[in-house]
Amino acid sequence: MTDDHKDFLQERARRIASYPADSAITAASEGFLQESLRRCYSYNFDWLGLPIIQYPQDMVALQEIIWRCRPDLIVETGVARGGSLIFYASLLELLGEGGSVLGIDIDLREHNRRRILQHPLAHRVQLLDGSSIDAKTIAQVTEQTLGKRSVMVILDSNHTGDHVRAELEAYTPLVQPGGYCIVFDTVIELMPAGFYADRPWDRGDNPMTAVEAFLATHPEWGVDQEIDNKLLVTAARSGYLRRHY
Repeated sequence: MTDDHKDFLQERARRIASYPADSAITAASEGFLQESLRRCYSYNFDWLGLPIIQYPQDMVALQEIIWRCRPDLIVETGVARGGSLIFYASLLELLGEGGSVLGIDIDLREHNRRRILQHPLAHRVQLLDGSSIDAKTIAQVTEQTLGKRSVMVILDSNHTGDHVRAELEAYTPLVQPGGYCIVFDTVIELMPAGFYADRPWDRGDNPMTAVEAFLATHPEWGVDQEIDNKLLVTAARSGYLRRHY
């Protein structure tokens, strides 16, 4: 039987490229995104026993990136309940190499810490207490990246524009060319003003506005548009950033 793998990939690429001009599917995805955010849809899922608080589409995209880039260190700001750390750790475990995960949080609750450190994959996880934009924290993370072949960064802590911009300036230099920095909750900019009434971020002041300001002065970085196009539903719209050089 003929090997049609190349044809399959080419057909898929054409289909993905067609989505931005497809008003029916883009409208459906935008509607689902807004209504699912309103109903805390991303809180519905676990990964290997711990709440992950991510959209399944983003989990699949992260898996593809990790498989392709094979990072030996994944840095995540914002730990929450720990499911995302265990997700990354499980993928690194499957790769069978020496990769590890570093999670940073300014307010990691003791019960969440306990569950993370008691998990069977805890041997691949390190926790760092502190603000992700504090000079001491940045210095500690930078030290952890010394000698690493491939570093991946995921920003998912405080979602105000100033905070995320500071994270981008601090952590993107740690990523090698071809690597990724993923900025979560850029979707805030796509929601109606006042959608997050109980939070310090809103439309006009959020991760997407930080990304836009960052990219305007950092030509070595750009949005991986193919990921945006194929996911349709994502909390990181225009937030999958890849380093070109």
